[in-house]
Amino acid sequence: MSSSSSESSSSSSSQSSSSSQSSEPPQAGLDVRPSNSSCLAGESPQPVTGVALERAYPNLSFSEPVAMEYPPGDNSVWYLAEQSGRIYRFANNESVTSRELFADLRGRVNDSANEAGFLSFAFHPNYAGNGEVYAFYQASEPGGGCCDSVLSRFTRDAGTGLLDEDSEEILIRYTAPYTSKNHFGGRLGFGADGYLYLSIGDGGSAGDPDNRAQNTANLWGSMIRIDVDGASPYAIPADNPYADQAGFLCNTDEQMLQKQGAGGNCPELYAWGLRNPWRWSFDRATGDLWLADVGQGSWEEVNIISRGGNYGWRIREGAHCYNPSSGCQTAGLIDPVAEVPQPDFQSITGGYRYRGSAIASLSGRYVFGDYVTRPLYALTRSGGSWRSEVLIEDTGQNIASFAEDEDGELYILSFGGGIYRLVEGGETGEQINAPETLLSATGCVNPTNPRQAVSGLIPYQVQAPFWSDGAYKRRWLALPNGRRMSVASGQDWQVPAGSVLMKHFYLGGELIETRLLKHHTDGQWAGYTYAWNDTGTDAELVEGGLVSERQGQNWIYPSGAECMQCHTEAAGWSLGLETAQLNGEFTYPSTGRSANQVFTLKDIGALTGSTNASALAYPQDSSAGLDERARAYLHTNCAQCHRPGGGTNVNMDLRWQTDLGDTRLCNVPPQNGTMGIDGAMRLLPGNSDHSVLVLRMALRDHAEQMPPVGSNQVDTEGEALLREWIDQLPGCN
Repeated sequence: MSSSSSESSSSSSSQSSSSSQSSEPPQAGLDVRPSNSSCLAGESPQPVTGVALERAYPNLSFSEPVAMEYPPGDNSVWYLAEQSGRIYRFANNESVTSRELFADLRGRVNDSANEAGFLSFAFHPNYAGNGEVYAFYQASEPGGGCCDSVLSRFTRDAGTGLLDEDSEEILIRYTAPYTSKNHFGGRLGFGADGYLYLSIGDGGSAGDPDNRAQNTANLWGSMIRIDVDGASPYAIPADNPYADQAGFLCNTDEQMLQKQGAGGNCPELYAWGLRNPWRWSFDRATGDLWLADVGQGSWEEVNIISRGGNYGWRIREGAHCYNPSSGCQTAGLIDPVAEVPQPDFQSITGGYRYRGSAIASLSGRYVFGDYVTRPLYALTRSGGSWRSEVLIEDTGQNIASFAEDEDGELYILSFGGGIYRLVEGGETGEQINAPETLLSATGCVNPTNPRQAVSGLIPYQVQAPFWSDGAYKRRWLALPNGRRMSVASGQDWQVPAGSVLMKHFYLGGELIETRLLKHHTDGQWAGYTYAWNDTGTDAELVEGGLVSERQGQNWIYPSGAECMQCHTEAAGWSLGLETAQLNGEFTYPSTGRSANQVFTLKDIGALTGSTNASALAYPQDSSAGLDERARAYLHTNCAQCHRPGGGTNVNMDLRWQTDLGDTRLCNVPPQNGTMGIDGAMRLLPGNSDHSVLVLRMALRDHAEQMPPVGSNQVDTEGEALLREWIDQLPGCN
């Protein structure tokens, strides 16, 4: 979260027009658009694994889909739930063009917390006969606000065939334990035993501070199993670990408190020691229950859940000690089947063990992905253990959930709205379309002098630069000949496929890194980083990330996954290419003329569409308004993730044009810990010492630091700016 103090801006210093106020007509900074025939992004590099994604129902799109199921024995129709509370149904036909609203539960669903909302539903095994549908969602607490978690039973209306929204019978209801509202779980599903299973998170806050996942007198951090065909509100299966206590259920907060006070255990529990088990599935061939658990700060894990199993959280994260950080007691804890490290994974989404027939190379492998970093992986049995392999390095989709059809074929729900099918994609083998290992071979720089961009690139600068550990940056844009950028919603620019953005990083006057952000012709965006050698004659591709000492500090060369953690679909991928960032003056080296960049790009035919006159302030320009500087800072350094659909677990919108009262920042309790400060808020007007927004900026080598990746140096000027702004704020309007 910061704005570079070493990268000056010659453009406008306020969020108003930066165009010349003179009566003279504006002049473009370039005479013609340069021809670019060498710096182009072809198809994205991918390991050839026999797997690809295709849009399953290209004529349909949804708003934040989270679950998709079909009724038992009827695969002619899909039912899909959106996080807001709507369930649609549509024909299982790739040419389908319409969907029908099956249920609208938005009036009872509270999705104001980022991980809250309508999360899952399940058809009763005898749905055809009894019409029962089970739902798990978050609702407002009795006093208002978010969130109670609710497990309910609904029935189908016999006349309309739609869900009878008035038929709801609440089976379990409990309240989120912390002011930070997250880690709800949670998927519903019936097992072959006819019982209903539900995964429940540890209740939120960082590190499970009350150790709820190890407390068998509550439902937090567990997998529960109940018999919905038994006594009201439900019965306990006879072989549940604590079935002997079935006379006293844990279906409310009060019941759980009484259990704990009596030294009892919840009879609903099937397994425990879980952190945030968002998605799980049964292997249709073996009956094994596979579950992916979202990690705290270092490891994401995959487990096979067994009755009575303790999976270790918060004693362990994955197979590693967490509390205490070393020497933890592991007796009785079940190891994960596999674990994947952060930051390559940030929010694991569990899938299925593939039992279809369309993709031979996937047979018997467990497929999973990640919501934030967007890869697709599979586990393969090797000897006595499982090993993970990349299927698709970057799917380009925020993978919210998986679905399995009657034939065992797999689907991905993208939080952006699309449904994708896994299909066969070629023979296994080495990576195709591999990126060039030397910058001099990319076609974006002069091969005899790689420090110099080729003539086909268009230089540009942004109004409010992103903090990059004190580095100065130079930027270029490469468009395919005949293609233009376009303006979406008056701000973000759509960059045509085949384009490349290039950025040089200088530290202490030394060129140390060059990054290429490519919009590949198959639609995927990907980042590539090149580290310059000590002689400055060329730069070599860094794969998997690297930390190296440069100019007396530990410089981070990000992995491709880390690049795309910030370059999100919600933020328009390119980040810097938006009206507010480029609507300022820039001196073009080839002509020596200073001109407005937006006007210049439109004049030479590189940009089309309507642009408004907004321009971000330069955060360190003391002549600009304090509010405009601070909001520009937050927009550049935070809003790529903290915006609708940005992929974080914190529901904030820090874009500069969002009214402060609508950002969900001001006077809102922090969701991921208070840093030990009583009365802490995300932002407390008039008190920066109690505002975790700025306090987390000052952290490094810490799980709560901001930004979470890519920075080893605190931006002291940026921190001072935000403190000054917060301390003078009278309120949230």
